[in-house]
Amino acid sequence: MEVGSEGREIRRDGAQGRGSNRVAAAEVTEQTPTATAITLVGGDSGDAKEQEPEWKKFLAHVGPGFLASLAYMDPGNLETDLQAGANHRYELLWVLLIALVFALIIQSLAANLGVTTGKHLAELCKAEYPKYIKFCLWLLAEVAVIAADIPEVIGTAFALNILFHIPVWTGVLITGLNTLLLLGLQRYGVRKLEILISMLVSVLAACYFAELGYVKPPASEVLKGLFVPRLKGSGALADSIAMLGQNVPPHNLFLHSALVLSRKTPRSAKGINNACRYFLLETAFAMFVALLINVAVVSVSGTVCAADSLSQENSDRCNDLNLDSASFLFKNVLGKSSFVVYAIALLASGQSSAISCTSAGQYIMQGFLDIKTRKWLRNLVTRCIAIVPSLIVAIIGGSSGAGRLIIIASMILSFELPFALIPLLKFSSGGTKMGPHKNSIFIIVVSWILCSCMTGINIYFLSSQFVKWLIHSSLPKVANVFIGIIVFPLMAIYIITVIYLIFRKDTVVTFIETPDSQQIEIEKGMHCAKGDNGIGAIPYREDLSDISLPN
Repeated sequence: MEVGSEGREIRRDGAQGRGSNRVAAAEVTEQTPTATAITLVGGDSGDAKEQEPEWKKFLAHVGPGFLASLAYMDPGNLETDLQAGANHRYELLWVLLIALVFALIIQSLAANLGVTTGKHLAELCKAEYPKYIKFCLWLLAEVAVIAADIPEVIGTAFALNILFHIPVWTGVLITGLNTLLLLGLQRYGVRKLEILISMLVSVLAACYFAELGYVKPPASEVLKGLFVPRLKGSGALADSIAMLGQNVPPHNLFLHSALVLSRKTPRSAKGINNACRYFLLETAFAMFVALLINVAVVSVSGTVCAADSLSQENSDRCNDLNLDSASFLFKNVLGKSSFVVYAIALLASGQSSAISCTSAGQYIMQGFLDIKTRKWLRNLVTRCIAIVPSLIVAIIGGSSGAGRLIIIASMILSFELPFALIPLLKFSSGGTKMGPHKNSIFIIVVSWILCSCMTGINIYFLSSQFVKWLIHSSLPKVANVFIGIIVFPLMAIYIITVIYLIFRKDTVVTFIETPDSQQIEIEKGMHCAKGDNGIGAIPYREDLSDISLPN
């Protein structure tokens, strides 16, 4: 084996013996235009970057975690936070803390998966699952993107309506076009897009922290709400489940595992471990910022709606608070300046989250379908698919219909979560995908317990809500029976599919360790363009038992 001084060339030589399949030669260079079927990942490369200070290495990895954290500050989260604060003041803040700790664990696993395997979650699902299963997973992932994009689009449309009195349906169209223009920054490098997102997040944080400073909630009550679990009053359980569902969006797992691939990670055990640590620190900081913003939203809403000076009109609005009505509430109680601040914060939240959601859609489409189209075309297709439901509802139902659509989208995201979370936990916990970098026993146990709790809560809540609706529905009994005949079998299929994903054994090996402590990544269905020496790539094989490597 020869490893170049800058880690750019890795060469292996061997001979092909009788009755065995030996690797004749495999060469990887930076100039190779396409990926090889076997990539050797050896010891320390000796690259000059290894000598850089730790803080420079960390800064080089900053970005993906903040883009992923936008899903926890989107208009859907803002609406559930506003309702939780209006209905229960600070009593459900502990739900936010638990949800974002869980989100930190899950997002870190997604980042580790991308760093270690060199592929994102959608690509690994395509390689692992049978044809029909991966097709269903792709459809469910696309539905999750659409459901996640609905609050972003409608929230931005509400903000434009508040600031400029633009009709909601017109705001939906403007949002779709504007997001595509902002995504055009990708052609100038992902760093430019990350800087834009950071600026929008800063605007969002500044707006809500300014409002928080204005209303001055009691610090002792806020701290008590964060660390003392309580579920008092009617609707507390439903509001807490809604907050949990909004805080673990399934499309974000695909996004984060793909974003980390934009960073050049040294292909060594030390390089991979360092990259995982840097991404963990960055994600933890981003999630902490998201937690502070969500706490500010709940605290502002809880303080305003609990004010003794609240008029009867505003008190009625507090009982049914949403993104549209919250602006008028803040305007009447805190003054016109707060009304403008709220609209600007909503605009920043919707735009930044819409960018990340559209990016997730393009990675999902590219990973599952392996479509070799231009990035702008994938963005256009993803964006058009996402804005159609919002546009139809906004035209037919207006602001009230659009607000109800956000609630439906939240339920869809809760329903979709296991189909992204379970594959992530299976891949990151097994040696077939992660090799020696797989999760520790402690992380495996904790993550699966959290996954089981989240899945169980979602299934219980969705099924109980459906049964409750069916019982109290004003539809004829025949219609109720017909709906039950359709929905209950679908629920059974849903549960069976979740069980299948949990207990199915991973069969496709994409990461193995060789006898000389080298790591080999086997990529299915990829071909290497022949170099000047005419050496080609070794075809993918699911059964690696008959491949022997030279000493």
